[in-house]
Amino acid sequence: MRQVHFGWPVAVLVTMALGCGGGKKTVSEDASGMARDVHSYGNPQQVRPTHLDLDLEVDFEKKQLRGHATLVLRRLDRTAPLMLDTRDLRIERVETAPAESNDFRPAQFSLQPPDRILGSALRIELPPGADRVRLHYATSPSATALQWLEPSQTAGKRRPYLFTQSQAIHARSWIPLQDSPAVRMTYRARIRTPKDLIALMSARRDFRLGNRKEPPSGDYSFRMPHPIPSYLIALAVGELDSRDIATRSAVWAEPSVVDAAAREFEDTERMIQAVEALYGPYAWLRYDILVLPPSFPFGGMENPLLTFATPTILAGDKSLVSLIAHELAHSWSGNLVTNATWSDFWLNEGFTVYVENRIQEAVYGPERARMEAVLGRQELERELASLPASDQILHIDLKGRDPDEGVTSVPYEKGALFLRHLEQVAGRERFDSFLRSYFQKFRFQSITTAQFRRFLEQSLPDVVAAVPVEEWLTQPGIPRSAPRVVSDELNRVRVHAKKPETADWTTHHWLHFLRLQPKDADLAALDREFGFTQSKNAEILTEWLCMAIRARYQPAERRVREFLLSVGRRKFLRPIYEELVKTPEGLARARAIFAEARSGYHPITVAAIEPMLK
Repeated sequence: MRQVHFGWPVAVLVTMALGCGGGKKTVSEDASGMARDVHSYGNPQQVRPTHLDLDLEVDFEKKQLRGHATLVLRRLDRTAPLMLDTRDLRIERVETAPAESNDFRPAQFSLQPPDRILGSALRIELPPGADRVRLHYATSPSATALQWLEPSQTAGKRRPYLFTQSQAIHARSWIPLQDSPAVRMTYRARIRTPKDLIALMSARRDFRLGNRKEPPSGDYSFRMPHPIPSYLIALAVGELDSRDIATRSAVWAEPSVVDAAAREFEDTERMIQAVEALYGPYAWLRYDILVLPPSFPFGGMENPLLTFATPTILAGDKSLVSLIAHELAHSWSGNLVTNATWSDFWLNEGFTVYVENRIQEAVYGPERARMEAVLGRQELERELASLPASDQILHIDLKGRDPDEGVTSVPYEKGALFLRHLEQVAGRERFDSFLRSYFQKFRFQSITTAQFRRFLEQSLPDVVAAVPVEEWLTQPGIPRSAPRVVSDELNRVRVHAKKPETADWTTHHWLHFLRLQPKDADLAALDREFGFTQSKNAEILTEWLCMAIRARYQPAERRVREFLLSVGRRKFLRPIYEELVKTPEGLARARAIFAEARSGYHPITVAAIEPMLK
């Protein structure tokens, strides 16, 4: 989520580094107040797509999606061409038609040379009466949004698998569109697959699966009636099964995984009800969860109606289901109210971490929420120590950079801390009322940091006067006035760290315990006592393996290799590779392991790890 090409209309692409708030224009707004996205070639101020129809065939042999995409347009400037984002797409032909006609006729188009980050701009000339554009195209086998898995890379080892990851600017590698979070569309889709595989999308299914003993049809249709940004369009195809866990929720996964996943996520309905009680009704009809193969590059992805989740959260004790709470919270903060540009990413993630913590408190109790808040701040402080000052800012400047580089703990944990500070000053009841009105006012809209700030100033002027909002948004580090959460449970770990009583410990206790260990800790003794090297919990194992690499603890070396070959989640891979490359021998090991693991990593993961090894 990445030199920006400035060859297109100034109104769309030029960025003015102006201050934030107080009525000033920001890096996210143009003179009209509309969001301006430096990561898109699109010209939505002139021509804006409002609906997408997809018709695609999934070809596992060629590792290709092929078919057509039809865009319904709102032409604000009838003289302007349509500008779209693409990356490595083969555009075969383009046609246009009037709004109420299927009389599609060939249109002139030109595909510009690719930019390293943005891909290629696609310019389409629009005749006077053309309100629809149909693009016939095929994807590249190396499309950055798509991962094609061989059967051996799946849990069942029988059938191939495909899944997409469109955030931040990867949707353009499988659909030609205006790939900006400021541009929202409804969509319909028809997906054709091999007959023994099931397709799922971030949309309502217009089909029912028949008898489970019958092979799937291989022809699926979907519809998304709410306007969503392009990064939330998602597709998965594989050998899948499902289990209902509530009237409006189901878990999907490969057959060998689905039952364990259903048990782990059985509290999902309680989570939904907890957020509804706080911030209003769930707007998306269903909340289903798809557990993907281990190569999925993230913990989860909040695709509406179908959260994508990593299998690394299947701990067996529900200790890692905060990830589900997080992705569910995105149904309000992110999917309902969306960041208009990737510089405003904290509006998605900071709000979501805050709401996630409130869900955990409501479902599992205040102490669980406090433990997770303390661990989150630890992770933030640890990462801030390694980040340049410019990357420690909430309203980050990503001009000329891949937006994936902005995915640190800053928008997540610092953003949540900012909201916690506002809550502390306003009082919880009043702040909850503010958030309910925020989600209602900006419902199905994409907004900028400046818009949020204006709404905050109008709604809570006394709170703004008491909180250093400017410092939070535009300065590095954590303000001294930031609240600090205290956890009695984690303090108990500190008190008994030398001789712990661990019978009732959760993942949170163990992480805190490991982080309390001195640099010269006796890892062999810890390993004999607690078996960390063989842990099946990915969170605990990652913390331990980083310690083992630093201490050159040889009994863990084999486990390091096994783990890096079996998991694709960036959160776990990055810190381990970062520790390895700190020494010449570690760098050599890292390069050897990466060469072996590369084909099983998602393109987003490869892009994150490969630069470390140079």
